[in-house]
Amino acid sequence: MLNRRQLLSISATLAAAHALPLRAAVSAAKTPGIVRTIPSSGESLPVIGMGTSRTFDVNAGDAAAEPLMAVLKTFFAGGGTVIDSSPMYGKAEQRVGDLLRAMPERPPVFAATKVWTEGREAGIAQMQQSAQRMAVDRFDLIAVHNLTDWRTQLDTLKRWKEEGKVRYIGITTSHGRDHGEFLRVMREEPLDFVQFSYNIADRRAEEELLPTAAERGIATMINRPYQRGELFSASRGAALPQVATELGCSSWGQFFLKFILGHPAVTCVIPATSSPKHMRDNMQAGLGRVPDTAQRKEMLEAFAALQTKA
Repeated sequence: MLNRRQLLSISATLAAAHALPLRAAVSAAKTPGIVRTIPSSGESLPVIGMGTSRTFDVNAGDAAAEPLMAVLKTFFAGGGTVIDSSPMYGKAEQRVGDLLRAMPERPPVFAATKVWTEGREAGIAQMQQSAQRMAVDRFDLIAVHNLTDWRTQLDTLKRWKEEGKVRYIGITTSHGRDHGEFLRVMREEPLDFVQFSYNIADRRAEEELLPTAAERGIATMINRPYQRGELFSASRGAALPQVATELGCSSWGQFFLKFILGHPAVTCVIPATSSPKHMRDNMQAGLGRVPDTAQRKEMLEAFAALQTKA
């Protein structure tokens, strides 16, 4: 719960952030955002979502928390709805919920979190606590995080979905070593979503994960799109290639996100940031064109050239 000082801090941040996202909203309204369909339902989602790992794991009232309201408002102003979190991310769920409660009018949110514990009762208690923290009556998506006790937790989630307590269910992995078991669950269980890492430098998901998701009709949520910042180290100071101009990219961040969106089995990408400026940049990647096969090849060649220079 927030105390009076923390509420005043959030309110002040909200007032300061008000004008900038409004300008972003006007710009975004001129160009329809790219959406992708959730195969199991036909529901459409904006392709750029928001991750909260590390960036929202801060104490209320700390200096690191001050820009987060502006980040959230910029995300909504750019047409975003998908917010992904997890109990694994420390205080992130609570910070998201505090900010949503502090907003005078809450925009539409596709609220996603994960269950990350062992045991049926412990899983239920954790998911209930996540709902309280993130200020949601019902999650749109709950996934089993990193396959932790996945049989037990997925059994609960399947029952919850039947009872209307959650809309979509899934599994996640952030560890390449788990891909074998992850694929078995994808092929044997009735999943709506899977989440895993995929980016221009780490393309292992193209081998089996993305094709299996397409074959099985499972939506994909992509984490670590910037390889935890490593891609920016490679591109720092380099000029954008011609293919970036063709795709309307004005930054390397947009370039890297557009590459991911060029894969047809990708449903949503969830970059995380604590910078309103970077959030505006992320949201721009969800506008305009996505690369075709030939353009993705050019993008790979351009990135390979960056690595050669490095």
